[in-house]
Amino acid sequence: MNIVFMGTPPFAAEILHHLLTHDHQVSLVVTQPDKPVGRKQTLMPSAVKTLALQKGLPLFQPASLKKNHEPVLAVKPDLIVTAAYGQMLPDTLIDPITAINVHGSLLPAYRGGAPIQHALFDGLEETGITIMHMASRMDSGDIIRQARVPILPDDDVASLSHRLSVVGARLLHVVIHDLAQGIDIRKPQNEADATYAYTIKPDDERLDFEQPTQVLINRLRGLSPEPGGFAFIRGQRIKIYGLEKHDIIEHDAAPGTVIDIRKQLLVKTRDGVVAITRLQIPGRRIMDTHDFLNGQTLFRTGDMLTKEGA
Repeated sequence: MNIVFMGTPPFAAEILHHLLTHDHQVSLVVTQPDKPVGRKQTLMPSAVKTLALQKGLPLFQPASLKKNHEPVLAVKPDLIVTAAYGQMLPDTLIDPITAINVHGSLLPAYRGGAPIQHALFDGLEETGITIMHMASRMDSGDIIRQARVPILPDDDVASLSHRLSVVGARLLHVVIHDLAQGIDIRKPQNEADATYAYTIKPDDERLDFEQPTQVLINRLRGLSPEPGGFAFIRGQRIKIYGLEKHDIIEHDAAPGTVIDIRKQLLVKTRDGVVAITRLQIPGRRIMDTHDFLNGQTLFRTGDMLTKEGA
């Protein structure tokens, strides 16, 4: 089949790689425009763009696919495959062309742009992959096939995304084979069971130490390895990239209180204590806390980590 592939992050790049290694004909790759990153706002290509350039595939990066999709129609695809592309497809593409999506949840749960992150936020022990027909409403199309994937206790977005992409790529291969044989499975979604996992916004990165320990750890799992979480100490915003549950169970300090800075950076939560294991303060690189504590003056025992700045 003549395939147009649309995707952006590493999750999608893994699926594109699988298509190419199984000799599917990908005539065009569509991905998001390069994104400015860091303090210097350096333009960085998506993982899908990097792979497409390595493989010498034709590439298209519209700012708005709805306004500019003629290059997709020009290659006359038999099939459009999307995976975490980041834009809605217009009806002018999905009406005349079979279009399917590889989605990182067991739909109708976690419709939207961040299903993997929200599954980690919610502390789920299982998620999965859905291959579905595209529809005009977000992630609402008929289900073709699904597969369950366990969430491991130490999973973050990168590790879970990788395992989901491997399962999704294998499932996609089966679906494409079926479609080529004229087998078109369709199972309507139950709208009453739909939940949503909207794209992560900066405010979602806020860490609240008044929450229970596991809720706080799960929040950071869904923000790791990037963008990490943040909190404030004495009005300064710090980035947090690692948290671990500590053995101290009972402590009479208020949630958010720094209770030890000697060999570990320990902070009280609602129902226990966590150790901050990796962090970044303004103007500095990300550091392991053990190295950071040597000579630091920002944290003091009794200080409060808060979710709001001064």
